[in-house]
Amino acid sequence: MGWPEFLSLNVPPRNNRAWRRSGQSRSQQNQQSENLPDPGESMKERREATRLPDEDCMLLNPSFRGIAINSLLAIDICLSKRLGVCVHTTSSWGSMRSAVTLLALTGHGITWICGTLVCLTQGNTLAGQEVLINLLIALILDVLTVAGVQKLVRRKGPWDISPGFLDCVALDTYSFPAAHASRAAMVSKFLLSHLVLAAPLRVLLVLWAVLVGLSRVLLGQHHLTDMACGFALGFLHFSLMETVWLSSGACQTLISIGTFSWGSVR
Repeated sequence: MGWPEFLSLNVPPRNNRAWRRSGQSRSQQNQQSENLPDPGESMKERREATRLPDEDCMLLNPSFRGIAINSLLAIDICLSKRLGVCVHTTSSWGSMRSAVTLLALTGHGITWICGTLVCLTQGNTLAGQEVLINLLIALILDVLTVAGVQKLVRRKGPWDISPGFLDCVALDTYSFPAAHASRAAMVSKFLLSHLVLAAPLRVLLVLWAVLVGLSRVLLGQHHLTDMACGFALGFLHFSLMETVWLSSGACQTLISIGTFSWGSVR
């Protein structure tokens, strides 16, 4: 029976260096195998993986422009919600909801198009028919332009309110830009430029346009920025209509075509 062998704590075993070298080589091989890319991984995924830190930095450090825009939008939404005092009958100004709705109806596209057609059938003077035909074209242009922009932007109103029947007929189903504000601005500017009105009536016409645009905000249909952009779009429509103004002869031709009076066209 031999004596038991004891290992010293100070002297390493003879094969310790070889064991360490083999362990280091194995760990290096494992690291290299982990660093090797997966052959099934596409180049696009690798590029996206390398871009992730940059995207994270962009999200964590947004630009000043983005912060300013988000802050303005937050203020716009907050103020628009506070001004929606006639959204429901139980709101703070719920008793005024019917009057505000009636005021908004005076700026509706269906109201103005139908009213212009009625006045056109009753008008006898060439100058009056010229103004009414151009006003009708401006109204149709306003409805189509606003509807197209609304379809592109698709912004919802500050309150979750579904559009009414007349709004759907006039293609006024989204919030931006405000159709009533655009129409009120265009009509008021049009009438001020082509009708001879006394000073009190001119002031009332401007006040009507402002109140019509504001009424939709009180009803919770639009934001304040929607109303402001609607006013700007209405002035743009007026300027465009003044540029392509139809003469009296062209208006009489359109009236003859519309009423099938081909004899007057000849």
